[in-house]
Amino acid sequence: MMADYQYLGVATEEKVCTVTISNPPANLLSRAVLTELSSFLDAAAKDPNVKVLILTGAGTFFIVGADVKEIAGLQGPAEGKEASVLGQGVIGKLERMPIPTIAAINGHCLGGGCELVMACTIRIANERARMGQPEINLGILPGFGGTQRLPRLVGISRALELMLTGEMINAKAAEAMGLISRAVPEGELMKQAIGLAKKIAGKSRPAVERILRLAREGPSMPLDQALKLESELFGELCGMEDMREGLKAFLEKRQPKFQDR
Repeated sequence: MMADYQYLGVATEEKVCTVTISNPPANLLSRAVLTELSSFLDAAAKDPNVKVLILTGAGTFFIVGADVKEIAGLQGPAEGKEASVLGQGVIGKLERMPIPTIAAINGHCLGGGCELVMACTIRIANERARMGQPEINLGILPGFGGTQRLPRLVGISRALELMLTGEMINAKAAEAMGLISRAVPEGELMKQAIGLAKKIAGKSRPAVERILRLAREGPSMPLDQALKLESELFGELCGMEDMREGLKAFLEKRQPKFQDR
């Protein structure tokens, strides 16, 4: 599936692909990193051997943000908008992946890094991690989707406090406000992320894809339309082999062996 990457370490095992972002010393989301990540996501979305994606960072950082030197070199509004659109496009692609994505946040996760993980399906962090949107300290705003995703995740009041002060919060605070689903001991992060990914990878891919679609599209629909879509997608699954295998395995008191069809 995968090409050789300069900024990404890629390893796949049991249909779980772990992607390690490596741009020393702090894993900045430079234009080159974003471009490479975009190409990788295109390939992973089409790979039948990948059912779950884990994103983490190399070293002691996750991602501390966009490349400030690149931002400082932007010449006026047009180039600023272009940089924002690039970041939004790559992160939007991550959010629309047909497979679940798990952010394993191994250290500081700031600015563009925080915006990246907010597009993931599930977010877990080690207790050493710090998160935040410090762009206000540079006289700018979160331009990779943070002003829109953060309020949807934690509520407008908490989101505005984080964005207007630029302060960092620890993993326990991020868990309490719903920015991440769990904070784990430092040595447990990848073990728990991989365990969670493998558990999901053992499920039926058609069912997983439809659950993701409903969770993403449903909240923006009127309830009656969302429920109609749910019924349609439920009906589709009832015509598939995995549904028959799942019910048969339940009645036979064994683990199902899904074929993803």
